[in-house]
Amino acid sequence: MANWLDNSVKYVAGVGEVRAKLLEKELGIITIDDLLRYYPFRYVDRTKIYSIAEINASMDTALVQVRARITGVAYSGTGRKQRFTAFASDSTGSVELTWFRGIKWVEKSVEVGREYIIFGRPSLFRNEVQFTHPELELVEQALSRADRFAMQGIYSSTEKIASTLGTKGFFKIISNAWAAAEKHITETMPQWLRDKYSLPPLKQAMHDIHFPPSAERLSAAQRRLKFDEFLGVQLSVQSLRSDRMSRRDGFLFPKVGDLFNEFFNNRLPFALTGAQKRVIKEIRQDTITGYQMNRLLQGDVGSGKTMVALMSMLLAIDNGFQACMMAPTEILARQHYATISRMTEGMNLRVAILTGSSKAAERRHALEGIASGEVNILIGTHALIEDRVQFANLGYVVIDEQHRFGVEQRARLWTKNEQPPHILVMTATPIPRTLAMTLYGDLDVSVIDELPPGRQPIRTYHYTDAARLKLWGFLRQQIAQGRQVYVVYPLIKESETMDYKDLEDGFESIVRDFPLPDYRVTVCHGKMKPQDKEESMRQFKDHEADILVATSVIEVGVDVPNATVMVIESAERFGLSQLHQLRGRVGRGGGQSFCILMSGEKLSREARQRLQAMCQTTDGFRLAELDMKLRGAGDINGTQQSGMAFDLKIANPTLDADLLQSAREAAISILADDKLLQKAENQHLRVLRAKHSGGQRFDFSMIS
Repeated sequence: MANWLDNSVKYVAGVGEVRAKLLEKELGIITIDDLLRYYPFRYVDRTKIYSIAEINASMDTALVQVRARITGVAYSGTGRKQRFTAFASDSTGSVELTWFRGIKWVEKSVEVGREYIIFGRPSLFRNEVQFTHPELELVEQALSRADRFAMQGIYSSTEKIASTLGTKGFFKIISNAWAAAEKHITETMPQWLRDKYSLPPLKQAMHDIHFPPSAERLSAAQRRLKFDEFLGVQLSVQSLRSDRMSRRDGFLFPKVGDLFNEFFNNRLPFALTGAQKRVIKEIRQDTITGYQMNRLLQGDVGSGKTMVALMSMLLAIDNGFQACMMAPTEILARQHYATISRMTEGMNLRVAILTGSSKAAERRHALEGIASGEVNILIGTHALIEDRVQFANLGYVVIDEQHRFGVEQRARLWTKNEQPPHILVMTATPIPRTLAMTLYGDLDVSVIDELPPGRQPIRTYHYTDAARLKLWGFLRQQIAQGRQVYVVYPLIKESETMDYKDLEDGFESIVRDFPLPDYRVTVCHGKMKPQDKEESMRQFKDHEADILVATSVIEVGVDVPNATVMVIESAERFGLSQLHQLRGRVGRGGGQSFCILMSGEKLSREARQRLQAMCQTTDGFRLAELDMKLRGAGDINGTQQSGMAFDLKIANPTLDADLLQSAREAAISILADDKLLQKAENQHLRVLRAKHSGGQRFDFSMIS
């Protein structure tokens, strides 16, 4: 598209300075292009007009149209509590229309005796049909545009946008933007590509997405715009992959040496699963090719990723290189350090740890050891990226729970060597294959899809508050058997005082029902001092506490094999991936573990689906697929819980998997013929690639 579309949205008729600021603040719409790419989330058939008698209770969430004549008006209340009511009827019944806001404007547009098309969400009160804040249009006007707009787009909004513009007002500025922009829209796709995939021209697609003349034209427009987005992303990730594969600058690990063999033959605490063996072979293959490895390792909590990481680090050390492992929190870093130190005790290698709170002696030991090459494995937090951390020969980097690190933090690890080390990024958040193709097109993806032997599936149950006494009884039974319990409260943002009140009230309630000296309860949340938080976690880990009450934002990822019950309060407020992550904190030992999902009686359909899915399966990948279908893909850089990254406005990697695959094939074919997109027919594809590159031109192994 031409630069004209990058002009401020304030220049669109009906917007201006004030509304432009509102659109930016509420919807992130800055330019005219942003406005035109703010697509409807659903459509209303404006040719369908109901009689009042046809309105029923099942329509309370639907937008409908009624044709009726205004028979009278009334006012009630004063000041801010004032309301304006209009009464209307047709041959089948009567309806009441009420407005609380914008009364001065509404009353001017309502004329007793005139016939209107009433558009809004109906409700039934004592069998009487009511509309709150409906939109009115004179019948004559509605009939004049009926042929042009058989289907009207409905745009997601906010309360401020709805009260300022309304559905009709927003539609009006979209129409004005289109009228001005139409002649500036430039085709981005070569004709041969459109022909191959049967895609309409861009201008037609942009028109039909907002003003569909038919369901068929709408479907074709959606397909074209989704394909554009996927193609942009795939051109970006495939270009990066091509660059990496052309360099052949990876360290070679040709030898399987003494350390690896000693560990494999004599030190394994249990036999490797088939999935673990497969992943180690994949890593081994990567490190003998001459290319730099960029591999993502996915596996549920407790699937044995740390074991794979350790054995692949031993490969690096056997070949004369150092390895490091970066974890997002001090607690997790120290857990990895303790685990790896214990497993390698007595072997001919040195392991060190470096965190922000490392004492002077520990810090000196780590820094001197890695600089001299005496330390083989360095484990730590983001302290590893400090300038003073200088490796003698860093050849292998493991990043645990990669989504917890910022892009810049991860990128700085790559500066530790002139030649980039091999990279293994690990995540316990299952990512559906379709999304992984979008996210990690430049990475090779490995999956550990089976649990180590002896692990029992976690039993999951959903209870409402009415079963609280039953739950307390169950917890007492578990504690009597020497087990421990997590109780987690939701926390969406750390500033939400209401959430903390929930936790504090819950903590007081638990202390009351589980009193000393029979029970020991501790609490852990983000508002506590770091040392107090650490102490609470230590008490729980060392079994000095029976119950840990915590928020979901604190790191509860420490292995506590003795913890067998995870209670999640207000479980309906969590996404499936988050629920699954929390559930994975139990079941770390050999005993039977339980996850109890607590909720209120009233649940939305989507929330009920989530909780049912949790009770039916422990397969993280199945849950991740469902989560995407229910909530969207989430920010794929791992910073948000919903919405899309890579500027995906309409495409959904799960729902549109076939189209994603087609776009991937197209991108590979285009780049094979024109690697730098220099041909005249591909110049617009270069712009499309930049638009969907995730905002920063980092190697995807860094973005992960």
